[in-house]
Amino acid sequence: MAVAVSFPAVSDAVGPAMHIPDGFLSLPVAAAGYVASAVAIAVAVRMTNRRLGERAVPLMGVMGAFIFAAQMMNFPVAGGTSGHMLGGALAAICLGPWAAILVMTSVVALQAVLFQDGGLGALGANVFTMGVTTALAGALFYALLRPLAERSTGGRVAASFAVAWLTVVIASVVLSLELALSGTSPVGVVLPAMLGVHVFIGIGEGLITAAAVSFLLATRPDLVGVAPNVTPEGVRA
Repeated sequence: MAVAVSFPAVSDAVGPAMHIPDGFLSLPVAAAGYVASAVAIAVAVRMTNRRLGERAVPLMGVMGAFIFAAQMMNFPVAGGTSGHMLGGALAAICLGPWAAILVMTSVVALQAVLFQDGGLGALGANVFTMGVTTALAGALFYALLRPLAERSTGGRVAASFAVAWLTVVIASVVLSLELALSGTSPVGVVLPAMLGVHVFIGIGEGLITAAAVSFLLATRPDLVGVAPNVTPEGVRA
């Protein structure tokens, strides 16, 4: 049974950071989050080993450390709220979707254990929302924007901004559906509220991602563009 709380309480507890605390998801939704995340992680491990292998481990570690540190810095958005970077789009652009899932899973799990950002009972749902969803969506949308990205350096930076913004918006929709399915708040209430905040947070995400991609293009251009190997027809290794 879902905890009976009002939406303001949900908004304050979940906040723009997207970390769902314990008590806000029903048992079936929380369990489904663990199952979906476990399946995605298992596939990601298999695909990463097949495609990238051990040579990708140092890069994944550096990317995970950067995203973990970047998420510690909040930036102000509308209405006196604040947000922070998710990083799934950046990881997907540089590493591809499968390695990005593993990186984001590590980041979200560490935040839950070390800083209590999100409950352990809701960890599966948080990994699915902030890790799996952003990584897969980031890779797919970057592939769709590949014609723009390949035209110039500016095109790649612009595509990175757009993809990062989209991943934040999509993740907020997934989060809203998880809360609505749990009976925590009606979808007609939670979805507009979450979207209203995260469309602005997405701008911050896009700017940080674009700046990071621009820096990499100037210093290590070989690290940008793994995700375009993902076709619009489907995510593949």
